[in-house]
Amino acid sequence: MGAHGTVLITGGLNGLGALTARHLAAAHGAKRLLLTSRRGMDTPGAADLVAELTGSGTEVEVIACDVTDRDALAALLADRPLTGVVHAAGVLDDGLIGALTPERLDAVMKPKVDAAWHLHELTRDHELTAFVIYSSVAGTLGGAGQANYAAANAWLDAFARHRTAQGLPALTLGWGPWVQVGGMADRLDDAELERLRRTGMPPLTPEEGLALLDAAALPGRPAMSLPVRFDAGAMRAQAEAGTLPAVFGGLVRGRARRAASGRAAWERLATLPEAEREPFLLELVRGHVARVLGHGGTDAVPPERALNELGLTSLGAVELRNALNADTGLSLPPTLAFDHPTCRAIAALLYDGLRPEDTDRAAPLLAELGRIEAALTALVAADDAAHAKVTARLEAVSRRALDARGTTTEEPADDLVPDSDDELFEVLNKELGLS
Repeated sequence: MGAHGTVLITGGLNGLGALTARHLAAAHGAKRLLLTSRRGMDTPGAADLVAELTGSGTEVEVIACDVTDRDALAALLADRPLTGVVHAAGVLDDGLIGALTPERLDAVMKPKVDAAWHLHELTRDHELTAFVIYSSVAGTLGGAGQANYAAANAWLDAFARHRTAQGLPALTLGWGPWVQVGGMADRLDDAELERLRRTGMPPLTPEEGLALLDAAALPGRPAMSLPVRFDAGAMRAQAEAGTLPAVFGGLVRGRARRAASGRAAWERLATLPEAEREPFLLELVRGHVARVLGHGGTDAVPPERALNELGLTSLGAVELRNALNADTGLSLPPTLAFDHPTCRAIAALLYDGLRPEDTDRAAPLLAELGRIEAALTALVAADDAAHAKVTARLEAVSRRALDARGTTTEEPADDLVPDSDDELFEVLNKELGLS
């Protein structure tokens, strides 16, 4: 890509765009590069980049252009025939869905979506051999606190398939996180990098990323690739803690302990005197916040200090919510850290949700029975014999429950009575194909 003709790189003066320009010149022998950004040569580092590229024998033209402006882009391309396009321009504005506004959505969508469509329309008459789009893994796997960014990149991935269906060149690269790049791709601090490592998606180095770029661009490769690093060990630890996103369930094996962890937290709370319960939960919350922020202990997490002042980002807030859900068995909202902005406020919420004397001990079993009832209803029309077997089991359990309450019933056959409720659910799940 780029050995002959002119290659346009949008967002080409910093971050992944600049890294790609260097790579095309050094590894692919690119002769002419057209680099655009909103600020052109006023972009920090632009002069050094141009000097480096021209020093290696590549002809470089830098134009300040807002590629979301179709007329400005059309004027740029009017007398500059291209043989390749790399669309690396993009903007980040992370935030949970409830905090998004039309303006925040547009700010992220336009540089990705509008610019790609303008490039698509305005280069139809160019003899392109490559149309490479820098997308994000967030478009495929989602991204905590990145609803707008995920939507923009999902569109890009679909757009690449639209081009290939028309016989046009296209490749989207759903990049995972990077380090040592600069710009939007290298925006994470040490705490966020550590958070990524814990989630099992450690960042790519420039050498790793560029090697993946070359591999994805080989002939015969699909129109969409996900150049991402996965750490199976870290994902296995998440699976065992009950915090692994369901989409990764097929990548690793690990037995979730979420339900057990939630019961353990509830049981621990039940053994404490009333005066010690909220302090216990406060330390639990502070410990999780310290871990998410990369601190070695809770001393750096004052109970009354706002979490955003401590450095908790939208991504970290979702990780905190997931960890507390796994540790308590509760279903806390994604906006937890924003609705309850201090450790003490979150601890108070947990106390209300875990208060032992107010807890409905029947709730988990009723929820499971609801799931089984729905499956049994679906089974009625599908398999009469299986339905009869399951119904017999349920009737046996009902009789046993009445006996335990002192109600006299006809003694059921021994082979129809399970030894425990756990055995019952195990049998039912096997019968219904749910386990």
